[in-house]
Amino acid sequence: AKKIGIKNEESKYGNKTEDEIETLKLEFENIFNNQIQNDNGNNSKKADKGQNLVYAKYSKQAEKQGDYEININIPNINIDNEIIEKYNKEIENIFATKAVEVLNSEKKNIIYTVDYTACVEEGILSLMIKSNLKQGSSAQRVIVQTYNYDLRNNKKISLEEVLNIEELDKNIIQNQINTEIQKQENKVNDLKQLGYNIFDRDIKSDIYKIENSTEFYLTGDTLYVIYAYGNNSYTSEMDIVVL
Repeated sequence: AKKIGIKNEESKYGNKTEDEIETLKLEFENIFNNQIQNDNGNNSKKADKGQNLVYAKYSKQAEKQGDYEININIPNINIDNEIIEKYNKEIENIFATKAVEVLNSEKKNIIYTVDYTACVEEGILSLMIKSNLKQGSSAQRVIVQTYNYDLRNNKKISLEEVLNIEELDKNIIQNQINTEIQKQENKVNDLKQLGYNIFDRDIKSDIYKIENSTEFYLTGDTLYVIYAYGNNSYTSEMDIVVL
């Protein structure tokens, strides 16, 4: 099986076999366990020493017949600085505001879930949150937001910076992203010919450029780059590139 994306043979990213990639994509949903991995040795960073670096600030499971069914775990990053404050505010605005709206709804038949996963990997805190909204007969909407923070240098970190740190060839990775998106678009075209109405990708869009790819998650020896079209549209479609 061929390995792809290698510049630095030692790197744990970018050198998976095609079978490994397919398995990780299939198991993507299972990583949202509302926990943080490798949260040791970061106590000096924590605003609240009694909590994990990422913890569920708001959890609720409730059902009201005909109105809503809700199961949410909304995380908070436990670091006191301006960057993290913005992250936490955005998390509240996107996920908690919707939860309040759902809990106040009547006769709307809404199902709403929010789950997260977090990991500290080589001094980088990576948090990924996924929400799933289904309202009556309207299309299902899946949102995936990620927050990546360099704990050593106390700053945001981009996908491009991660590739540089890991000595991964940007052009090879860009090709890998383009190939994956093209493959998904081919599948969509096949389904459209069979009469299915499927979300249409614009494979020439700048959103697929590494410098514009804002949703990514680092865990163990895997780097996920996520294109969740539900972040801006009412759709559950997403593409996941596994490195």
